[in-house]
Amino acid sequence: MALNANQASTNPIDDVVLTSVFLAFGILLSLYVAANAADPQMEIHALMFAAAFAFGALFLARHVMEEPKAEPGGYAMGVVRAGVFASVFWGLAGFLVGVVIAAQLAFPNLLYFPDAAWTSFGRLRPLHTSAVIFAFGGNVLIATSFYVVQRTCRARLFGGIAPWFVFWGYNLFIVIAATGYLMGVTQSKEYAEPEWYADLWLTIVWVVYLLVFLGTVLKRKEPHIYVANWFYLSFIVTIAMLHIVNNLAVPVSWTGSKSYSLFSGVQDALTQWWYAHNAVGFFLTTGFLAIMYYFIPKRAERPVYSYRLSIVHFWSLIFIYIWAGPHHLHYTSLPEWAQTLGMTFSVMLWMPSWGGMINGLMTLSGAWDKLRTDPVLRMMVVSVAFYGMSTFEGPLMSVRAVNSLSHYTDWTIGHVHSGALGWVGYISFGALYCLVPWLWNRKQLYSNALVEWHFWISTIGIVLYITSMWVSGIMQGLMWRAYNEFGFLQYSFVETVEAMHPYYIIRMIGGSLFLVGAIIMAYNLYRTARGDIRANEQVPLAPVPAAAS
Repeated sequence: MALNANQASTNPIDDVVLTSVFLAFGILLSLYVAANAADPQMEIHALMFAAAFAFGALFLARHVMEEPKAEPGGYAMGVVRAGVFASVFWGLAGFLVGVVIAAQLAFPNLLYFPDAAWTSFGRLRPLHTSAVIFAFGGNVLIATSFYVVQRTCRARLFGGIAPWFVFWGYNLFIVIAATGYLMGVTQSKEYAEPEWYADLWLTIVWVVYLLVFLGTVLKRKEPHIYVANWFYLSFIVTIAMLHIVNNLAVPVSWTGSKSYSLFSGVQDALTQWWYAHNAVGFFLTTGFLAIMYYFIPKRAERPVYSYRLSIVHFWSLIFIYIWAGPHHLHYTSLPEWAQTLGMTFSVMLWMPSWGGMINGLMTLSGAWDKLRTDPVLRMMVVSVAFYGMSTFEGPLMSVRAVNSLSHYTDWTIGHVHSGALGWVGYISFGALYCLVPWLWNRKQLYSNALVEWHFWISTIGIVLYITSMWVSGIMQGLMWRAYNEFGFLQYSFVETVEAMHPYYIIRMIGGSLFLVGAIIMAYNLYRTARGDIRANEQVPLAPVPAAAS
């Protein structure tokens, strides 16, 4: 079918042909691998890839045949709406698995099923971390970055159907990774568990993501590049570098799921923690700081407190953060100078991190009264407070003397979740609460009262979670290093586990409350998208979509 002029401007025929060839090649390659798979896991994943490519071909055909839908301002918002839906779905799934594995630690005898290996803690734990970090967090970042770059550049997303390829391709990676964990397919690398073929697919998707984002910035109609786009771009570029280097591996077979890392020994450990800590730094920090720099000013209807401080924050953060990884390897065979380097740069991170926190909080100058009436803004401001607390605690725990007590204990778990639930979770929830009325052209949320319930229930959950892990972790570390008068360890390992049991129950309760809050949010967003407004709802109007530019 011939394309009309409007379609040709967004879906050039050459792109359609190229995409069709790519999808056809993907189907044939996947079927070949499935037919010659060296193990059942690879066969299943190859068939899943084939089904995904076939779905992509149907999606492409429908996209070419249908009339293009007019979007306000000519922006591509369909992919952003899909990203919002995926973010909520994966968030609920990831939080639920987190509660399950917390219950497994609290009540191991009740939740142990030896005949169902996929239910074991060892397989569900990476499923939880990947679901909340990469599935929930990643979809939030992709959706918000596609929204923000269009609005701040006053330009439609570059690449025609390429943004849809990024969305579906990234979520295919999530499905492949998650099902792989349940089947026991893993590299056994923290935050980098997917095997070589999943990593290769993600690399392709991520390069297209970079091209879409960068192409949109380059064709912008706004001469100035807003600071949020700097943070998004640093997140995309650095994660690409980290992902490629850390996942360099040699497959045992081109049709098998197993591979071996290109690195070994201490070099492998250093590469892994260079990756893992900077995945925290550039995936869970700079990406979500971009959200902070756009959505807090929009919600508060105030400009960023200091644009100059935001630029200093950006350059100092990305320079310092990349060196901090070795602090995960204190008291190991890593040379002491490398350990000290990581510790030094971690302590230096206090300055740019708190500079960004101050910038986010001070953006509310002249609008502090809105915290009483706008729970969405309150949630985002509390997220910045959690960011400040986490970026104080992290450098503290990197100091070798403190690390000797904290490392390998639940204190680390408490620290991670103060950042994950408080900072990443709350800034993401705030962005979703802002996006849904804007994207579905609604004047306000279905219910601000439900946002209040979400805020307070989840805040109580976060406090229960992190305080129980702080107490449990410090107690655990002190018990491990306690000696009796004869110079022997005073406590056996099982005694430390027994002592931590009450705190594991508290953690499970805290995680459950956080999940309940997320369920309330999902219901609220669903009713908002439908256009409903709760009866007798007395709320101030959210910023209208036309102003969300």
